[in-house]
Amino acid sequence: MDLIAGVGGRSFNIFCASIGLLLLYRLLLRLRSGTSLQDAVVVITGASSGLGKECAQVFYSAGARLVLCGRDGSRLQQVVQEISSKSPQTQSSKHRHTPKMVVFDLAETNAVGRAAEEILACYGHVDVLINNAGISYRGNILDTQLSVQRDVMETNYFGPVALTQALLPSMVQRRSGHVVVISSVQGKIAIPYRSAYAASKHATQAYFDCLRAEIEQYKIPVTVISPGYIRTNLSVNAVTGDGTKYGVLDKTTATGWEPRDVALAVLRAVSLKSKDVVLAGPAPTLAIYLRTLWPALFFKLMSSRARKEQKHKIE
Repeated sequence: MDLIAGVGGRSFNIFCASIGLLLLYRLLLRLRSGTSLQDAVVVITGASSGLGKECAQVFYSAGARLVLCGRDGSRLQQVVQEISSKSPQTQSSKHRHTPKMVVFDLAETNAVGRAAEEILACYGHVDVLINNAGISYRGNILDTQLSVQRDVMETNYFGPVALTQALLPSMVQRRSGHVVVISSVQGKIAIPYRSAYAASKHATQAYFDCLRAEIEQYKIPVTVISPGYIRTNLSVNAVTGDGTKYGVLDKTTATGWEPRDVALAVLRAVSLKSKDVVLAGPAPTLAIYLRTLWPALFFKLMSSRARKEQKHKIE
């Protein structure tokens, strides 16, 4: 028993030390000054709503030359008009550029090559690619069709991978560029009844971690940003086990971060060329470390969460 207590005590001390180092690292990041994004060519997928729309606003205000991507051209046009009217030239010394648009469905990977050509035709190159588009999922694995798992993976994983690989050669040729992906805390820890979403984000994290190591020699940074819950319609538009829309604004989503705050954090991460950024509160951040340092406890907590969610659904 004393031996177990000793091991547990050492694990706890290591855990506390790790949290302390994380807080120190975040403080040092805040003290760094980033590079200017004035005139940088920034491509944003999923730009017609939610976080993508807010990213369009903050990068436009920073003076970037935007290429906004999405499935609905009319909604993208509305975003262009909205951000242009909200940010008149007289409010800042930064020069603003009217955003360009490229309409395509990221889930249709066969269309991504054509879309990449259109993107490059806008300005001849890409300085920053922000892979933001994605869909969420809510469902019990036992009731979920395999086709739903594939559809979520197509949008959240294969789409960003296809677009990144289509644009990457031009970055390598110029020895310049920056690849960014909006992942999720669920790309680091798995939460019950989110299997398709968590799996797609875990795959995303792994792919872009590999990419970072492989293209560092070309001076092209890779940034993975993992937010927690954001106050958007992501849960409303989530798919369920049979492919229908979830249609519910989760309490956790409704009380999540404001999209603009996350967008500003994305802007700072891009400016600082950060490698891996977690944008979440103390509990999710703690869970990420717990999964590595005390997995048995983490698994027990997730099992308890699954039972509570199942009971709530039955009631």
